[in-house]
Amino acid sequence: MRPGDTIRKESSVSAARKRVAVVGVGTMGSQAAWRLAARGAEVVGYDRYAPGHDRGAAGGETRVFRSAHFEDTRYVPLLQHADTLWGQLQQETGRELRRLTGCLLMGSTEEQQMATVLESIAEHGLDHEVLDAETLAKRFPQYRLEDGDAVVLDRRAGFIRPELTIQTAARRAEQLGAVIHRYTTVREIVPLANGVEIRTDAGSERFDSAVVTPGPWVSDLLPDLPWEVDIRRLISAWYVPTTDAWFGEERPAFIRTSPTHCYGLPSPDGISVKLGLSQALHKPAGDPNQLDRTVQPEELEIYSNLIGRHLPDLHPDPTRLSVYMEGYTKSSRPLVGPLPGAGNENVILLAGFSGHGFKLSPAYGDIAADLALNGSSPQPIDFISTADRTAA
Repeated sequence: MRPGDTIRKESSVSAARKRVAVVGVGTMGSQAAWRLAARGAEVVGYDRYAPGHDRGAAGGETRVFRSAHFEDTRYVPLLQHADTLWGQLQQETGRELRRLTGCLLMGSTEEQQMATVLESIAEHGLDHEVLDAETLAKRFPQYRLEDGDAVVLDRRAGFIRPELTIQTAARRAEQLGAVIHRYTTVREIVPLANGVEIRTDAGSERFDSAVVTPGPWVSDLLPDLPWEVDIRRLISAWYVPTTDAWFGEERPAFIRTSPTHCYGLPSPDGISVKLGLSQALHKPAGDPNQLDRTVQPEELEIYSNLIGRHLPDLHPDPTRLSVYMEGYTKSSRPLVGPLPGAGNENVILLAGFSGHGFKLSPAYGDIAADLALNGSSPQPIDFISTADRTAA
């Protein structure tokens, strides 16, 4: 939690008789189940596997949390709301889901993304430090800069444990009364006059509303969705350092915007460094039910080039590889809100988080609970809402 924050008291008055389905108990669904159950709703979750599985978008041991934003300063209030909820979930469960180690944001001063980072910091008074090349070389000698690069240390940043987070949020929801049907694939979501029907191979159940967080299976479950969500096959790769610079007193994550958009996180066990790339550098996933999990040697060339140019103390051969999927919209803004179409107001969709959703997941889960129970949210979501949206 942030200094001065307090855990808000949950109110179950308006939710006591609401019955809400959560379809997909992964990154977003587990958080939505927790937030709904905390308000007294009767929550039933469905997942084709089980919370914390590695077949969707949530694997990889660690994910970056940061306060500053490259894409749009409007995300910062949502990040601050998520920040508070990360602290609340950790306090309620006693599990370390997030560790604040800082994050180095690096890129050319001529790029809009770095300008947006500095704008978000200035607009919201975020805790940060601008590092010159000499300071970076002394404190973080593992990095090599390009001419014209800027470096910003986002102090209220670090890493999140995705698999542990999902299992912990789902378990907390169950402790608060939620029921989760594991290994149960939802075949159809049918809007009704005063609710929603969820159909599985075992039968159907009726609810007042449904929160639908299908991840890479969005097109399978919602084939008539008017917006395209491009599902990409992403690779995470772990490399062992040849020096101890990565595991000194300061162990920040990093994000580099150019010339190769990439990120990295020192592993919590102090052995390796996880590297990942952005959307444009990954292939389409194809059928999400038949994801190719084999990484070919040529797919690692971009990592080898990145290491040689910017991270020279990493051994060039990876010790571990992981393949997962993420959904991207054309605008890179997620789809959050009612499913479009007459009579669909009781179906709340969360999809297409475009590679920067996990750090915001508690906030999105809370917003989903707002929408499912009250039909609106006090959070500033106009720029990501499905309401009156024409393009993805």
